[in-house]
Amino acid sequence: MEIKKVSVLGAGLMGHGIAQVSAQMAKYEVTIRDVKQEFLDKGMGMIKNSLQKFTQKQVISEQDMSNTLRRIHPTLDMKEAVEDANLIIEAVPEKLQIKKAVLAEADKYAKGDAIIASNTSSISITELASSTQRPEKFCGMHFFNPPQLMKLVEIIRGAKTSDETIDTIVAVSQKMGKETVVVKKDSAGFIVNRILVPALNEAFNLVWEGVAEPEDIDKAIKLGLNWPMGPLTLVDYLGIDTTLAIAEVLQKELGPKYSPSPLLRQMTRAKLLGRKSGKGFYDWRKK
Repeated sequence: MEIKKVSVLGAGLMGHGIAQVSAQMAKYEVTIRDVKQEFLDKGMGMIKNSLQKFTQKQVISEQDMSNTLRRIHPTLDMKEAVEDANLIIEAVPEKLQIKKAVLAEADKYAKGDAIIASNTSSISITELASSTQRPEKFCGMHFFNPPQLMKLVEIIRGAKTSDETIDTIVAVSQKMGKETVVVKKDSAGFIVNRILVPALNEAFNLVWEGVAEPEDIDKAIKLGLNWPMGPLTLVDYLGIDTTLAIAEVLQKELGPKYSPSPLLRQMTRAKLLGRKSGKGFYDWRKK
């Protein structure tokens, strides 16, 4: 199946980046939809800011920037967003009921042959697919933050996902300039988060138990394991509430060894969410 038009549902942290790479790298016509004008305006502002950085670094030309922005069409209307799309990528908050409601509405207005993909980082693809009438044309398409820079896309097969759907999404991802891995079995956390989240959770426990200061934990992992950034800096980027949501899914699906750290819960309740709230383990208001 040939993909010409892409619809991205959600203009937030991940959605705006997915819309950008769809328009910039793959040259698709893209609609980006959100529920409030302020969310769309913020998302489009982040896209412009990202493209300006690429222009300043001479990665792309001013003409490339203009052409990319011309391909992206923001809208508040679900029907308008999805009715002509060949591929719909859902990128709303990591909450099951929100995702299912959005996917059911998109499915209602989408063309019969359109593929729907979820950018979920942990939720069952089979369960999300059940909120649509096209489980064979549904899969996971998990981008990493920020999508403009991170090379990987995890492509996840649900219980009923067809081979053709997987093949199409592999080709689309590669057109976007991404490297792909296919997750053959719909298992919570897929590959990356199943390995990463327990490591991040242990970093929270080290702070909670007073074993070391956050700066020293980050320094130890950067220099000892050659990570590009320490785990506590990373959770500040990812969002501490998002990290908790993934940990809770892993605990529910895979057992108590994935239980979230008390500090992870406490910081989420205190709205110390990392970069997006201005403060997490580090103060981002000064940066």
